[in-house]
Amino acid sequence: MIYFIGAGPGAADLITVKGKELLEKADLVIYAGSLVNPELLKYCKPECTIMNSATMTLEEVIAAMVPAAQAGQLVVRLHTGDPSVYGAHREQIDLLRGYNLDYEVVPGVSSFCAAAACLKAEYTLPNVSQSVIITRMEGRTPVPSHQKIADYAAHKATMVIFLSSGMLEKLQTELVRGGYRNDTPAAIVYKASWPDEKVIRCTVGTLAENAAKYGINKTALITVGGFLGNAYDRSELYNPTFAHGFREADPTKLDVKPEVK
Repeated sequence: MIYFIGAGPGAADLITVKGKELLEKADLVIYAGSLVNPELLKYCKPECTIMNSATMTLEEVIAAMVPAAQAGQLVVRLHTGDPSVYGAHREQIDLLRGYNLDYEVVPGVSSFCAAAACLKAEYTLPNVSQSVIITRMEGRTPVPSHQKIADYAAHKATMVIFLSSGMLEKLQTELVRGGYRNDTPAAIVYKASWPDEKVIRCTVGTLAENAAKYGINKTALITVGGFLGNAYDRSELYNPTFAHGFREADPTKLDVKPEVK
């Protein structure tokens, strides 16, 4: 059996219980190099074979997993964050189907969730943003037409930008070209939940300047939008003047807006 497991954003205790239990039982673990915290490998039993996929090709990964699974071993392919976000696990699964092997995907905590936690922020604030756009800058990997940074910036929704911390001057230009102002709140979150985590609050117009100041050019998420500001409406769910299936409205109660200091 082969398990594709999301290792979480970095901290060894942010893997799921299921993911940890499978790591403890695994006979072969292939993990995603410097992107996965090596502390997670301490969950593996002493006789487990551990391989670093940073030096491997797709074909080499498959060549390691297939014979182990065919021999009845428990194989773990350990991906960073959650495999569904820039995980490159679809191509592995498609090749494995040709061998008639059983596999399962175990979700993990994505780094974009950990980034929000580091920022102590909520991506979806009422009357600010009710959508989160997860995207990346176009680099050596192309981005489809109409899915460029400027296309998404035009929506003014919350944006979480992966794999782009080495291209921040260009990112700034594209964000502004799409409609964000230079003074729009932004943040750089470096290695969310790792021991050397850094959180840098800035604006769209100062992203590159701040990244250079703190020596950040990789392993960081860029977050952009009004959710980083102080203005928002309170939720209707807990508003005493709002009725829903579990509570009647009380018109005598005031609709008090939260006060940010």
